[in-house]
Amino acid sequence: MSVFITTLSQISFLFGFIVIGYILVKLKVLPENSAMVLSKLENTVFIPALVMGTFIENFTIERIGATWKLLSVSFVIACIAIPFAILVSKSVTKDKYIRRIYTYGLSFSNFGFMGNAVVCSLFPDIFFEYLIFTLPLWIFIYTWGVPKLLIADSGKKHTFTESMKSFVNPMFIAMLIGMLIGLSRIHLPEWTMSLINVSGDCMSPIAMILTGVVVSSISLKKTFLNVRIYIVSIIRLIIMPILFISVASFFKIPETTYICALCSLAMPLGLNTIVIPSAFGKDTTVAAGMAVISHLLSCITIPLIFSII
Repeated sequence: MSVFITTLSQISFLFGFIVIGYILVKLKVLPENSAMVLSKLENTVFIPALVMGTFIENFTIERIGATWKLLSVSFVIACIAIPFAILVSKSVTKDKYIRRIYTYGLSFSNFGFMGNAVVCSLFPDIFFEYLIFTLPLWIFIYTWGVPKLLIADSGKKHTFTESMKSFVNPMFIAMLIGMLIGLSRIHLPEWTMSLINVSGDCMSPIAMILTGVVVSSISLKKTFLNVRIYIVSIIRLIIMPILFISVASFFKIPETTYICALCSLAMPLGLNTIVIPSAFGKDTTVAAGMAVISHLLSCITIPLIFSII
């Protein structure tokens, strides 16, 4: 019970920022373009700072040795989750566009914004390992998820080379810089590390506020009456983590790898299904509804899942 209460407390703390973001928009304290501004701050400053600081402190020869296990398990899980997501989506709806949204949401949880925040709060000692674990997931997202699911039929076909160019982004550049500094053990001035660490600390609250800002633009009444969203959310938040727990019981998976995998699987449906399609003028009503319902349910499901283990 203590595990449930502790986890629920941390999730409630994070969810409180979602409520703050929602209220600020409804009170018109934040401007209409606040979601875009917050998203840019997250992706160009706060997340890169968090990633860079983590790699500077943890990317050593001693810790690199175990990364192959993290990458292998992550790759295997993605290869199983994607076909499963495709089959489930086909059974839930016949609408091709909504089916792609469901497929993306079931294939890739909010392991970035929400996952980073939860791991930082509950398992700060393994955040470095968690970042390593999610690398294969990012590869699948950039090479398949975004071009084939979220922006398909947008009028422009993306080649494999163009998809790979997506990796030239602030987060991966920060990771490479952090790797270099970490391995070489370069001593940075104290003010530089303070700047990096404090900027990284802003990641979690801003990510949650951004979530609240995004979901404030949809009709909650229409969302709460959409049964399909509940089905997809429950599969993402409960069925998939429990399936992993059941299957993992037959294998000897290192504890750190196990927790990283469960954290990535237990997170709610991601925000990419809103942010990316909206840039191409696509309807994001269903995607925003998925974000609302799954994030609300995750306040109970995430503590419940970690209580089970």
